[in-house]
Amino acid sequence: CTVLSSLTMPALIGWLSHYLTQATMAQAAPANVFDANNSQIQVEHDKKRRQFVIRLNGSHDRAVLLYEYVGKKTVDLQHTEVPDAYRGRGIAKHLAKAAMDFVVEEDLKAHLTCWYIQKYVKENPQPQYFEHIYQ
Repeated sequence: CTVLSSLTMPALIGWLSHYLTQATMAQAAPANVFDANNSQIQVEHDKKRRQFVIRLNGSHDRAVLLYEYVGKKTVDLQHTEVPDAYRGRGIAKHLAKAAMDFVVEEDLKAHLTCWYIQKYVKENPQPQYFEHIYQ
């Protein structure tokens, strides 16, 4: 308490904000990941451009997962990219989940060219995913 009473008001607000953010993130379900502005992450699916997108820091930075149709009912999950400043926060995991859920919902088959998607499926072994992956 003595340390807190010696802080200036802006420093105290900053400390409380950091503490509450850390506590919230520690207690939140894995789906609740926040960007640098403390906004909850939302994955957008741009079917025309064949990509899943997470807008970070407003709309300036973006994390993306790219895919291509390689057959009528087959997609190739090709590449996942998260800007350096946002790596290690679970952002790519949201993209991978959205892509795999799309494959399942649309009853597609998927080639997993992207190493991160391969890792995600291995770390999140869902039977519905395995049924839709070309081995």
